[in-house]
Amino acid sequence: MNVLDAILEVFAWLALVYFTGLNLIYLSFTLLAWQRLATYRRARSYMPLDEIFASPFTPAVSVILPAFNEEAVIVPSVTSLLDLRYPRHEVIVVNDGSTDGTLDRLRQEFDLVPVREALRTRIATTPIRAAYVSREHRNLWVVDKENGGKSDALNAGVNAAAHLYVCAVDADAILEQDALLRVVKPVVDDPELLAAAGGIVRVANGSVIEAGRLVEFGLPKSSLAAFQVVEYFRAFLIGRIGWDRVKGLIIISGAFGLFRRELVEAVGGYSRDTVGEDIDLVVRLHRYLRERGEAHRISFVPDPVCWTEAPEDLGTLSRQRRRWQRGLGQTLWRQRRMLFNPRFGSPGLLAMPYYLLFEFLGAGVEVLGLVLVLVAWLIGVLSLSFFLAFLAVSVLLSLLLSIAALLLEEYAIRRYERGSDIARLVGYAVAENFGYRQLTALFRCIGVVDLIRRRRDWGKMRRRGLERPAEVPLPPGEKARG
Repeated sequence: MNVLDAILEVFAWLALVYFTGLNLIYLSFTLLAWQRLATYRRARSYMPLDEIFASPFTPAVSVILPAFNEEAVIVPSVTSLLDLRYPRHEVIVVNDGSTDGTLDRLRQEFDLVPVREALRTRIATTPIRAAYVSREHRNLWVVDKENGGKSDALNAGVNAAAHLYVCAVDADAILEQDALLRVVKPVVDDPELLAAAGGIVRVANGSVIEAGRLVEFGLPKSSLAAFQVVEYFRAFLIGRIGWDRVKGLIIISGAFGLFRRELVEAVGGYSRDTVGEDIDLVVRLHRYLRERGEAHRISFVPDPVCWTEAPEDLGTLSRQRRRWQRGLGQTLWRQRRMLFNPRFGSPGLLAMPYYLLFEFLGAGVEVLGLVLVLVAWLIGVLSLSFFLAFLAVSVLLSLLLSIAALLLEEYAIRRYERGSDIARLVGYAVAENFGYRQLTALFRCIGVVDLIRRRRDWGKMRRRGLERPAEVPLPPGEKARG
């Protein structure tokens, strides 16, 4: 056996071990998710949302919406937040030095007037230029500040928040009316223990949104966006539920997350020198509370409460996934003391090692695994039985897990009523194993290179805007390539 054959064989075994470990973890999480969602399905019709709404103990919430050049989406996003069914909440829009018409759109739509408002300064931010309140909606505030990035904008919102809980929402997200009631339920159930909670995020492409509300649900026509529908099901309905069940949840999506404000302030707010501010904050909360020996819970709510716009062109998808990978790498490096450390419980012993081995370092194995194993079999380095075993583990089991995620969605939530939609999703679950997953893994690999090169920018995110009928063409020059 020559050196090249030996390298191929070693890589083949490494890939087999990698995919076996990854899919066994997800298989375990799938079983945990079935148990959780079976309980949720039985209790859903009895979920005491009316009682939570009427209860004097339901905490008031400050909803923070950071905005930088969000002219296309800012009005429907703010409208959806103002229309939330919740007993007491305020909406704080932080205009982070936008250079487009974001602030003008807010002034026109919500009749803003300037106010002299004393804000806390516990978390340092770039200078505040002005503050506004809406004459039509007394619970809508707008903070205009110099540009400092998303984390800085969130910190300004935390400083401005009047209530004990803050909820961070992306400007390209739409919340359902009962979203806050559902995500706050773990707080109502155990206010002393709950440090943070996050809800499921779903792809809004293909749906019709009017006046900040999703009025017609549908699958995206863009294949790239449809692949992400399957991907989000697997990540949220299996991954997030699984980590929640083993008390190792370290990611709450930046699109929709609820936090106890005093804890956010205690850890210094959102880090301004990372592009993964969501995972960074959650991991720092785990570390802060465990170092002090304080029992706590970070929870996931398995309900479709947040709708977001998924990329429909490869450039935007690449920039998104590269940024996510950089943020993950930054957090793992900064909190490396937690890795494999029993002092930090499940986050340190289970979650962070998983994200290091399978999400960060394993991207290269996903890119090259199928191709190199196929080459090794074709040139006789590997036996047919090994090749078939590899396919069973890397493709067949992965496919079954994706279909299981779709079945979980249909079983517990059931948004897709047309058989044709379900058939399309099954088709995408099959097809994603032969190109899409390898492509996103390649983007993650490039993200590692970006991290090594110390790239810090977010990259331009091309958006159509959610306040449009389904599948309206992009403006001239903005044709999607997905």
